[in-house]
Amino acid sequence: MTERPVLVTTEYRGVFFGYAEDTSGDTIKLKRARNCIYWPSGNRGFLGLASDGPATGARVGPAADIELRKVEVTEAAVAAWESAPWHK
Repeated sequence: MTERPVLVTTEYRGVFFGYAEDTSGDTIKLKRARNCIYWPSGNRGFLGLASDGPATGARVGPAADIELRKVEVTEAAVAAWESAPWHK
């Protein structure tokens, strides 16, 4: 299967971007997942992250392979997630 970019939110309010081959079922494996720890009001919430990616001022963590739940993102969001700097 081909990996596709997805945005995931957990029941504990975690927000993650990553790549998944299979998004069926209750859990998915995310490769190169990045956590959005904070996003500014200009992002307009979780769906703004899915449509536009993280805005300037967002806090995005480093990548890791994990398992989470599913939601898709747009191509523009993929580009913004990929270029977001890692904030310590």
